Amino acid sequence: MSIESSTEGSRRRRSPEAARENVLRAAEGILVESGPQNLKLVEVAARAGVVNATVLHHFGSITGLQTALMTRMIEQLVSRILAISAATADHGEMAGASTLALFDAFEARGVARLAAWLEMTGEARRLTVVREAVREVISTRREVPEGVSPEQLEDFILLCISVALGVGLFGPTLGVLLDKPESRARELALPLLLALAQSALPSTQG
Repeated sequence: MSIESSTEGSRRRRSPEAARENVLRAAEGILVESGPQNLKLVEVAARAGVVNATVLHHFGSITGLQTALMTRMIEQLVSRILAISAATADHGEMAGASTLALFDAFEARGVARLAAWLEMTGEARRLTVVREAVREVISTRREVPEGVSPEQLEDFILLCISVALGVGLFGPTLGVLLDKPESRARELALPLLLALAQSALPSTQG
């Protein structure tokens, strides 16, 4: 049996969910390595080891794939934040750890670059998953901090996401241009957000 035949057999054995995940992993690898401008049908299919038609079958278009990839990244981030939420009843601690998770995600996984790309191409409006994710995080809190409304929590999360996106997208480049370390924007932004989190969402301990 030829290698090609064996590969085709492997493709046929994948479930639809596994096939989608295979393509999404390939697309994420390209995104992290070389940016959203290289998330092209041919490149993604080649990285995933499938034909172009397979990508189109699962995502409809390269735009659909980009949106699905952003959705997947946001869902993974939400899972991390929910895990943090479940591990602590301290609202300030939870907000601080979640803010760190946001910065880590937007800097290390290419989320900021893809979000900017979708915004520039007019596709950001399709990312309703962000709204749903924010509300899911809020709804899973075991109790609402005294004096803090869900709307205020949404505003705080909006601020954190906006700052983390900006730092993830422009922070390293601007830092170098100003003869500072690539991490300087993060180092400046994090203490401000963490201080705000501790002030707006005070500790429930003691």
